[in-house]
Amino acid sequence: MSMLRNFATVGGATLASRLMGFARDAMLAAVVGTGPVADAFVVAFRLPNLFRRLFAEGAFNSAFVPLFGRTLEEEGEEAARRVAGEIAAALFWTLMALTALAQLFMPVVVWALAPGFLADPGKFDLTVLMSRVAFPYLLFMSMLAFAAGILNTYHRFAAAAFAPVVLNVVMCAVLAAIALAGVSEERILALSLSGGVAVAGIVQLVFVLAGLKRLGFHVPVMRPRLTPAVRRLAVLGVPGVIAGGITQINIVVGQVIASGEASANALLYYADRLYQLPLGVIGIAVGVVLLPSLTRQLRSGQGAVFRQTLNGAMEFSLALTLPASVALVLIPEEIVSVLFQRGAFDRAAVEGTALALAAFAWGLPAFVLHKVFAPGFFAREDMRTPMWCAGISAVINLVLSLLLFPEFRHTGIAAATSISGWVNTVLLGLALWRSGYFVPDRLVLRKVALLFVASLLMGAAVELLSGPLAPLLTSGHLSIRLAGLMLLTGSGMAVFALFAQLTGGADLIAFARRLRKGREKGEDGKRDAMPGFMSD
Repeated sequence: MSMLRNFATVGGATLASRLMGFARDAMLAAVVGTGPVADAFVVAFRLPNLFRRLFAEGAFNSAFVPLFGRTLEEEGEEAARRVAGEIAAALFWTLMALTALAQLFMPVVVWALAPGFLADPGKFDLTVLMSRVAFPYLLFMSMLAFAAGILNTYHRFAAAAFAPVVLNVVMCAVLAAIALAGVSEERILALSLSGGVAVAGIVQLVFVLAGLKRLGFHVPVMRPRLTPAVRRLAVLGVPGVIAGGITQINIVVGQVIASGEASANALLYYADRLYQLPLGVIGIAVGVVLLPSLTRQLRSGQGAVFRQTLNGAMEFSLALTLPASVALVLIPEEIVSVLFQRGAFDRAAVEGTALALAAFAWGLPAFVLHKVFAPGFFAREDMRTPMWCAGISAVINLVLSLLLFPEFRHTGIAAATSISGWVNTVLLGLALWRSGYFVPDRLVLRKVALLFVASLLMGAAVELLSGPLAPLLTSGHLSIRLAGLMLLTGSGMAVFALFAQLTGGADLIAFARRLRKGREKGEDGKRDAMPGFMSD
């Protein structure tokens, strides 16, 4: 199966998950709004997600996939099974200890993440309760990441990619039940939401383990021991905590600062969910597919192919990201209004969320390029360079957030996240270039420039159309407003595709043809080469 087909699989699954996530967030906005329960839920839900993305998807996955892939390539499947068993045992019992400590010290953890909540004891206690109930989600999702790492190494991406859909289905069912039952008491509402998160984690894990069973890969049950594989994973994983989770670190910094403003965390959450759609579909999908492919190319001595793959990934990612970024900057209020303005989500919430969304949108290309560049280091088991780049970026984010928050409130936090994201990505790109593993050729740079021009022309078209379509976007009926938004964004996409095709920025016709055929030229080792994602 080609890299392009793998990307389409992961991207399509992520798109389905994010669309279901929009349905979940729209229901959350209508049922809970931006009040104390919403603020508490954002912190409680983000807490296990933070640890999951830092330790599971971030540090663990970026270290485990190259380690497991190298063992499989050099020593065979039996040795890979042994390594998987050793790491599974260490991971499981480490997570059990972490969960127990978190339950015991949850008030301290919540204070560290949202110190502003102390001013409202009721909100603080509610957040502690919800965090304790939701935290086991970390255990289930981390074991899911372990199973997904094995599946991805074998280029089986579907099961892990579709698992997040399950979370959103479960949460939509919980919110629907809350709405139908007319639940309004804060404690019952809080327990229902956080309990739904924990249940969804169990269902997702079972879903991915079924995929591992279909693969026929059996992970032996072992007692935890400090084996060479576990030691190597720890050595790679510690710097990977920072390197793989810079976006999450920056979001937590913003959450801590924003906790001093009422509803700020909820506004940032809704804006984050919107810009995470293109980030998830493009950036995460490319990153997931790139890592095992780059690892295999490196181990087989295909240095030129390695560089071509990074060039193609950059070109392809920007072809999808640049127009999305321009659209989110120009029409954030229209998007937020249509998707969220109903029930407890009023006009003030729309305006606050739109400001944050526009600020996040400036950093979207940087966040996606980070997903392209980082696997270039992880595949070589170089975690220290991304760690230092991420550390510099995190310091800049903290300083800018503190400087901008007094004047611009939550919008300043979003802007600081975007600026620090660009710093991190530029540093990674320069480090890869200096090492000789990333050499952007003139053709790729020319195409990126043309894609940028096509995105600006699309933005002008969207800006011109937003006026005449305003009556549709502000109509009281949801179906009419959705149709208006789809017409506006669809027209923008058509304009971008036309200009990109005419200028040569992207051969979208050839891309669609290649995606449909789902095959690449050459032998198995060359299938991932992809001199250009968008051209043959």
